[in-house]
Amino acid sequence: MDIQIKWYYRLGFSLLVFIVLFIFVKLSPIWLPVVSILLKVISPFIIGAFITYLLHPVIEWLHEKGLHRGLAVALIYILFFGGIGYGFYKGIPVFIEQLEELTESAPELSNQYRDWIQYIQEKTKEWPENMQEKVDNGIESFEVKMDELLTKVIKGAMGIVNSVLIIMLIPFISFYMLKDINAVKKATAFITPAKWRNSGSLFLKDVNLSLGSYIRGQLLVCFIIGFISTLLFWFFHMKYPLVLGIIIGITNVIPYFGPIIGAVPAVIIASTISVKMLLITAIIIIVLQFLEGNILSPFIVGKSMHMHPLFIMFALLLGGEVGGIIGMIIAVPVLSILRVALIHLRKHFGKKT
Repeated sequence: MDIQIKWYYRLGFSLLVFIVLFIFVKLSPIWLPVVSILLKVISPFIIGAFITYLLHPVIEWLHEKGLHRGLAVALIYILFFGGIGYGFYKGIPVFIEQLEELTESAPELSNQYRDWIQYIQEKTKEWPENMQEKVDNGIESFEVKMDELLTKVIKGAMGIVNSVLIIMLIPFISFYMLKDINAVKKATAFITPAKWRNSGSLFLKDVNLSLGSYIRGQLLVCFIIGFISTLLFWFFHMKYPLVLGIIIGITNVIPYFGPIIGAVPAVIIASTISVKMLLITAIIIIVLQFLEGNILSPFIVGKSMHMHPLFIMFALLLGGEVGGIIGMIIAVPVLSILRVALIHLRKHFGKKT
């Protein structure tokens, strides 16, 4: 009897949660503008906290080696933001110039893309009508997706330009977070209810163990791959080497699918130049992926996620459907956090029962 009551309670609670969520979604026109404003306000703090999270272990290591914390913070801060600033100072003019050239040659790339589509349609015209229709629908869907992606990239670039003042706050936020990290920890512990402090601390510790080395290692690998690809494209006189290198570096953060996504623009542009350049580009991409898969990732990232590839692929596909490229980028970290959360919930409820 007690078991039946417990199941009735759980069913009722689940129905109540679904009703609340349904009402919450229906009221989205009311709270979405408020959330949008809040996100704009707290976004520099989130980015600053993320940078603090990345740099804090290095500062702790220097502090343990005998360097004063203040000096360690100043040293890492100057190296990190100084390097980024110098890179932007030297790279942005080149990047803008190459982006303008790429925009001017867009009609040529579009014609090349159309030729490919026409070639595919000609090769499949002898197929059964149902299969031909599916191919045509797939091509149309791909075109729509590419147009949407291009629109999002342009809007994102314009948003970054329009948010210069907010971006300028990030270094100052990171500096004070790094400097007063112990005070931040105490404040976080103070506002956390006493009964959740121990479990919350253990949860964050496990998330850091599972996710911290993966994020830092993956970002380092992406930077190395992007840098090497830029140098190789420049050395072989490929058009837009910096733009293509940045694309390959950024998309490399997506496991399994990232290298394919990053290779597409380079292959399309190389195909408009010559067959030789297409072969060179293909070889560069293959060499980069061998380097990343067999040397850099095993050595720098390792197997810090401790998750089966099938779960990672499922998370990537789901993230891509929900949030596109951004969804695929954050899919694996979110999966890692959910995994740790489920383990802690199981331990928590297991103790109660």
